[in-house]
Amino acid sequence: MVIKKTKSLCPQCLSVVDAEVYEDNDKIMIKKECKEHGIFDSTYWGSDELYLKASESDHKGNGIVNPQTSSEKECPMNCGICKDHESQTILGLIDVTNRCNLKCPICFANAAVSNRLYEPTYEEIRGMLQTLRSNKPVPAPAIQYAGGEPTVRKDLVELIKLAKEEGFRHTQIATNGLRLARNPKLAKELKEAGLNTVYLQFDGVTEEPYLKTRNKDLLATKLKAIENCRSVDLGIVLVPTIVKGINDHQIGDIIKFAVENIDIIRGVNFQPVSFAGRTPADEVEEQRVTIPDFEKLVEKQTDSKIKVEDFHPASCVTPISEFIEAIEGEEQVIFTCHPHCGAATYVFIDDGEIIPITQFVDVDKFFKLLSKSAEDIKDGGLTGKAKTVARATLELPRTVDMSKSPSTVDIRSILTSVFKERSYSALGDFHHKTLLIGCMHFMDPWNFDQDRVKRCVIHYAVPDGRIIPFCSMNAVHREEIEKKFAIPFEKGNITGERLEGKSDLPSNKT
Repeated sequence: MVIKKTKSLCPQCLSVVDAEVYEDNDKIMIKKECKEHGIFDSTYWGSDELYLKASESDHKGNGIVNPQTSSEKECPMNCGICKDHESQTILGLIDVTNRCNLKCPICFANAAVSNRLYEPTYEEIRGMLQTLRSNKPVPAPAIQYAGGEPTVRKDLVELIKLAKEEGFRHTQIATNGLRLARNPKLAKELKEAGLNTVYLQFDGVTEEPYLKTRNKDLLATKLKAIENCRSVDLGIVLVPTIVKGINDHQIGDIIKFAVENIDIIRGVNFQPVSFAGRTPADEVEEQRVTIPDFEKLVEKQTDSKIKVEDFHPASCVTPISEFIEAIEGEEQVIFTCHPHCGAATYVFIDDGEIIPITQFVDVDKFFKLLSKSAEDIKDGGLTGKAKTVARATLELPRTVDMSKSPSTVDIRSILTSVFKERSYSALGDFHHKTLLIGCMHFMDPWNFDQDRVKRCVIHYAVPDGRIIPFCSMNAVHREEIEKKFAIPFEKGNITGERLEGKSDLPSNKT
């Protein structure tokens, strides 16, 4: 049964082709045909039931009012963000280098593979930050420096300070953790500069996944990086790249590890591998992990402590932003990503036991209350606002079943505080008492869906002033950008350690 028609990419030549998303044997598939390379039929979502359930959280946005690109070509060939883009920038990304001190076979961004050195200058990065902050009606609130490996830059601490100067309230780096492990002072310097979160590559709790995904046993290094961040209270989000047959059996163990280290680990954002380059179709299907697959693995590997129904699409939080927008009278950044881009849940830890927030908070009732309150405020003027806020504050605790909530946490007080104070610090208090378990499934040419990329909320800024959706950047535009802005380098002098005259790795492994 055909569910919808869309546009996709040919996995061979990356041309835009017509596609249809359809149901087959309880799964959701995407099928397209390239005139030159033939028919491609790939898994889109591993469950038709969960696909339809997620679709209930389909909140469409209005994009930004000052796009940097005119819509002259077929999406996604036209990227950056154009007038056809339907969401705002929730998280801005800047690749500060494509140098790296590892050579991971599953990486899509590595100078050693591209044979080009892409490393924007400090002032170019300032310009990219300003581009993201110039988004209207709402500037991008958060920035992540990525790569490559951002810690190979000597000026990373200064770049964190720069992001704060330009107005970003949340900053993070995506890192393999090698330099954080080997230089204890680095975590302290980054924290003092204003870094909020370390987005730490973390593929498993034994050595085997690292040998296969990173060509090196890195577990001890990861643990040391975590300890160095703990020493300065620098929060961590673990980021496992999940590949079927390599580490999908360790999803539950990774969650258990995060629970045991909840004092410093704020969440786990699992990312099923995206297939770049000319990957054979049979390998794609053998190694593909979709969001429903992930959710079922979590339920199985946590002995049903976290269940499939505990997960909700990332877009479900839209009513929170709409409620705050109505109260403040100012437009807020709204998480209107496509409902099939990601899913998540929050869990509390009570005497070592995992208790998902959905098991004692009526999430549907909670969001309906916020949506109705936002509408009432808009319709009722100033007098109506005061009454609506008072009523919402009174009714909010009624969405919580205290008999099932953790004994160590007063969730009613936390929720009331967040919405009464509506402050970043209040939200931070909530995050410090919970663990976010999420899965973000970025697209590749095989499962690329134009509808999804138009709703993307994670955007790269690049030196020519464009803002490019994440999946467009990595499926289509990365090579073009790196080629356009490549700088000269000596042959063989491409890794972070060689350029800086020292090695993070044993000499026989460089």
